[in-house]
Amino acid sequence: MTVSREIRLKSRPVGVPAKSDFELASVELAAPGPGEVQIKNLWMSVDPYMRGRMYDRASYVPPFELGKALQGGAIGEVTISNDPDFAVGDIVSSMFGWREAFNISPAAIKAAGGAMGALTKVETHGLPPQTFLGVLGMTGMTAYAGLLRVAALKDGDVVFVSAAAGAVGSIVCQIAKLKGHTVIGSAGGPEKTAFLKSIGVDHVIDYKATPDVVAELAKVAPKGIDVYFENVGGVHLEAAINSARPFARMALCGMISQYNETGKPTGPSNIIQAVGKSLRLEGFIVSNHYDLYPAFAKDMAEWIKAGKITWKETVEDGVEHAPDAFIKLFAGENMGKMLVKLS
Repeated sequence: MTVSREIRLKSRPVGVPAKSDFELASVELAAPGPGEVQIKNLWMSVDPYMRGRMYDRASYVPPFELGKALQGGAIGEVTISNDPDFAVGDIVSSMFGWREAFNISPAAIKAAGGAMGALTKVETHGLPPQTFLGVLGMTGMTAYAGLLRVAALKDGDVVFVSAAAGAVGSIVCQIAKLKGHTVIGSAGGPEKTAFLKSIGVDHVIDYKATPDVVAELAKVAPKGIDVYFENVGGVHLEAAINSARPFARMALCGMISQYNETGKPTGPSNIIQAVGKSLRLEGFIVSNHYDLYPAFAKDMAEWIKAGKITWKETVEDGVEHAPDAFIKLFAGENMGKMLVKLS
């Protein structure tokens, strides 16, 4: 018998999530049955999109259930195996984060077509396993697909990225730079803006020190922008529309400024410019672009090996601190990828 601690959703947050919305519980895992494996999680990810699953409403993934363990990306190690395709010691990825251990039948999940429950072996190639939750995982894939397919990056584009020091934004900036583009990044505070300068971002906007992001973007991009990678929403989207050149493309990845909104969100006051400028604003979900994964994995591995990509991690220790890590996302307290080390 294995005891595993897990974080459950105790109540649906109103506004910014609070620690009281979560509860820590312990469960006893029986020995894995025929065809099952037992996984000890090593790392888990917390991501802004999880906030949407805390509402009781229809979306592209089902909402989290009250009183049950949350879900999210995790990297673990097989500790017991009754499945011939998995050996003890294999490193695996799953969507069963927010818990220390779990049993699963890989074949049954695969037969049911349950992508959210899939268990996938990971060949780390000597890289830290948590890398596959970040730059070589969904985070990196989001940046890659959003910039290259959704925003359709092309020669000569000037690129603007909000939340540019975050996990996704910082990778977007670096992909655009290594492909030879002028990049403008927005982030909050001297530490984050210094990081952006260190990875080659051409113009950095500290939105916490700038009273008018719209005016500041217009100042650093006097000839306008061609691509906007949207992570924040609000005034950043208004600034991007204002500075957009005709036929600019905007990849709408997330709008974290609205995730905890309890009133009626205010849209950009200048949205009418999207008509006159023939702008394209396209929202996207990374899971709709996984046909790009082989190309992404090849390119990203080569860039990392060549020293062209760097990344930051913010780490909390212990599953009991996963709610703290999640809440800190909305206060901007993370540099790069927010992770929880479980073992």
